[in-house]
Amino acid sequence: MMRYEDIVAYAQSGAFLKQLGLPEGTQLDLQLLGQGEYNRNYSFLHPKTGKKLVLRINTGSQMHLQDQIGYEFGALQALQSSGRTPKPYFCDRQAGALVMEWLPGRPLRYETDLEEAAKILADIHTTPVAQDSTLLSPKRPARAIYEECLEMVSHYYSWDKAEKAICRLLEQMVEEVGKLPLDAPATSPRCIVNTELNSGNFLIQQDGHSCLVDWEKPLLSEPEQDLGHFLAPTTTFWKTDVILTPEQIRQFVECYQRAVGDRLDLAHLQQRLPLYFTVTCLRGVTWCAMALREYDDPARPLTNASTLQKIQQYLSTDFLERLLRDYVRQNFLKEE
Repeated sequence: MMRYEDIVAYAQSGAFLKQLGLPEGTQLDLQLLGQGEYNRNYSFLHPKTGKKLVLRINTGSQMHLQDQIGYEFGALQALQSSGRTPKPYFCDRQAGALVMEWLPGRPLRYETDLEEAAKILADIHTTPVAQDSTLLSPKRPARAIYEECLEMVSHYYSWDKAEKAICRLLEQMVEEVGKLPLDAPATSPRCIVNTELNSGNFLIQQDGHSCLVDWEKPLLSEPEQDLGHFLAPTTTFWKTDVILTPEQIRQFVECYQRAVGDRLDLAHLQQRLPLYFTVTCLRGVTWCAMALREYDDPARPLTNASTLQKIQQYLSTDFLERLLRDYVRQNFLKEE
């Protein structure tokens, strides 16, 4: 992983500055914008245009890709016509770096912004997909998520610091989610989905055009995969203390359907959404189980105190028992 000094040196290199149309020796003032588990983002002003840009540096790939930054760059290119994502300018595959436009906005508030989120996702999901798209497209997306969960949780099971009570609850969730129709063929149209829809990845503009950023793990899949992820308690609770009620979920789905209109066939939405909603709950806690073990490794390149706190909260007996009782063992999305 590049140190900050290395990143500054890279941003002052002739090869990088040439991509921005700037002469060698130009000094850029990099400001840390934020960091995820596998990336760092810096903002800076272009000295000539005055535009604020973002330099994104990868530190790893959750998707086990050799060209993670190129994959993200291609997704942003494909989504430009949606008007809901940052414009990509260039990527440097060797350095794992991407430059894109900076967009204003605040994180999504579930109490007030559900309709706006529905409109954002509707515009993204109805963006035309090129025949030669290089985005990964699992044949059975729900099964692919479940298999990913099994791989992630195995790291926790084999950890010498794993708690037996937590292992038992995770094993119960894995077993019960495994009984769902994970292998049922996809029935909704394939579209570009984000798969990482926590509130911090939405940029809500009061008097402008709200957007969605962080395209680390996009896929070609059913729109219900994104909707299930967006609505699941393991997502909403991640950056906030909110868990949506059945009424809030119903209102969001209705807003999404109105926003999509006749641009996408949503005939199977009510059938496919509960499946993705439930398997996403499992994905949330199995990711936390894997991440907790990773956080215990002093060699881990990136750590985040607030993330660790949430991970520990998700891996509590109270939280896991609630997920099992209220979301896995019953259809939380059923019509009243």
